[in-house]
Amino acid sequence: MPVVRDLRVLLRLTNFRRLLAVRLLSQCADGVYQVAVATYVVFSPERQATPVDIASAMAVLLLPYSLIGPFAGVLLDRWRRRQVLLYGNLLRAVLAAGTALLILSSVPAWLFYVSALSVTGVNRFVLAGLSAALPRVVDTDRLVMANSLSPTAGTLAATAGGGLAFAVRLVAEGSDALVVLLGAAIYLSSALASLRMGRELLGPDPDVAVPRIGAALVSTARGLWSGLRHLAERHAAAQALAAVTLARFCYGALTVTVLMLSRYAWTTSESEGLALLGLAVVVSGAGFFTAAVITPWAAEKLGTGGWMAVCAGSAAVLEPALGLPFSPVTVMIAAYVLGLITQATKISTDTVVQKSVDDAYRGRVFALYDMLFNVAFVAAAGVAALMLPPDGRSVHLIVTVAVLYALSATALARWRP
Repeated sequence: MPVVRDLRVLLRLTNFRRLLAVRLLSQCADGVYQVAVATYVVFSPERQATPVDIASAMAVLLLPYSLIGPFAGVLLDRWRRRQVLLYGNLLRAVLAAGTALLILSSVPAWLFYVSALSVTGVNRFVLAGLSAALPRVVDTDRLVMANSLSPTAGTLAATAGGGLAFAVRLVAEGSDALVVLLGAAIYLSSALASLRMGRELLGPDPDVAVPRIGAALVSTARGLWSGLRHLAERHAAAQALAAVTLARFCYGALTVTVLMLSRYAWTTSESEGLALLGLAVVVSGAGFFTAAVITPWAAEKLGTGGWMAVCAGSAAVLEPALGLPFSPVTVMIAAYVLGLITQATKISTDTVVQKSVDDAYRGRVFALYDMLFNVAFVAAAGVAALMLPPDGRSVHLIVTVAVLYALSATALARWRP
């Protein structure tokens, strides 16, 4: 099969494997850390989390990306991306260890959120750097396959990290600090893995004239505007970003729904609710994996826009059919389907952006991409907080998400990049 052949070729590329190892370790640590933060906020025995609490936590952890994202892009187009991966992961290891100490010290909630914000803020540089570096280690012909394997493998690694965190939390009840320290150790491993790549390997090109870092920071607004203008000239990239942003919004709203159902509707036991939430994460991760397998083939047969339209249209039909019963079985099936659809849309968007955006602007555009991705998730959490009852059962929210998927499918059906 062509997919299997291309996959084998990719895995024979030494630098691709090394970049992939950094991604896997980094995103595994992300999964561990994020689950530790989520369980500390939602499932701690002394807390009675509401949708508003969850939305507030997501806003604190994710909204700063909208400010850091443009800075990340401007700097990524000037810094050696290998160094970003090295020092970014080292810094996150230190900051995560600090978060563990704060949990043990029972500090005020705002101080805990500041620490968590610092860790996730650095994450913008690392993830944008990984995406911008990918075309430097694979050829153009296999970029679709690389985008299927690399980001999806990273998502699966984050899912595995989340599952590991859930397991540690269930075995050693009340062990949030231990889980955070585990994440810090994996961040350190990712930093060490980046040393296997050459300092200049991942770009940007050293012969491109760029201002010094100080001048770059002063001109961030100008650089952001330049990136936006470049994106506006690349209609395919702009349309794909709009589609993935809407898909991320829908996924975020349903994530908060599953959190509340697991916590209050399906069981009265915190440990059982945590186990159900962990199962939803694993099932969604299986959907991500399926997307990686079928997207290259589907995009070739249907075209990138056609495949994205099929994904959105399928979600419009299956999401209410599986979600409205509000039963654990149907919601778990929905988690798989929406994991597949969301990741397939992201893989397609990654490819469109990488192919249609010039290398000199790629860091900035991917930073904007990450910003949209996370702002959409936070906005979805805010909408869910307004619509969800305490137990998470909201027919209106499920129907609203289905309508949004249907509108996206209609727009994508008219687009052929």
